[in-house]
Amino acid sequence: MGDNGFNMPPGFRFYPTDEELVVHFLHRKAALLPCHPDVIPDLDLYPYDPWDLHGKAMCEGSKWYFYSRRTQSRATGSGYWQPMGIEEPIYSNGKRVGMKKCSAFYLGQQPSSDQGVKSNWIMQEYGLPDSTSSSRSSSRRRSSKVDYSKWVVCRVYECNCDSDDDEDGTQLSSLDEVFLSLDDLDEISLRNFA
Repeated sequence: MGDNGFNMPPGFRFYPTDEELVVHFLHRKAALLPCHPDVIPDLDLYPYDPWDLHGKAMCEGSKWYFYSRRTQSRATGSGYWQPMGIEEPIYSNGKRVGMKKCSAFYLGQQPSSDQGVKSNWIMQEYGLPDSTSSSRSSSRRRSSKVDYSKWVVCRVYECNCDSDDDEDGTQLSSLDEVFLSLDDLDEISLRNFA
């Protein structure tokens, strides 16, 4: 995090849940309220390829976070973001507070046909449902030239999609592998004594 230009205390880690991204960051951004610490920058995503986000977006580990405006254009210099699946609702205390849309990055031209090559880059885009505008923030938005209800917060990362994983998508921890190898040693030792 030190190379992002954010003055954060030592040991600070940014690993927000979907709910935290929407409730504590996006809702405040859309309502024009301050957010402390203000660590997520505004960024127009679409001129940038995902591997160019370093130094422009807030980075924690191998994930980049930023606010962007909703737009129809999903093309970048080298490819485009293609939505995958359906939007998922985000809930807080049983109430729907936002929506999550996942997109994959494809290399090539915007899809007029299936010419793009899918990469390992994934974007999770969090938006507010249309019905969440409060009267206070609506009146502020009317007096402003910018419609803040169109803000989204994005999490971009490169997925490790190795085909060596177990069929159900789970991976064994190092400790699990050690325990399984000990079981194999027991079987070998028992055969020698039988």
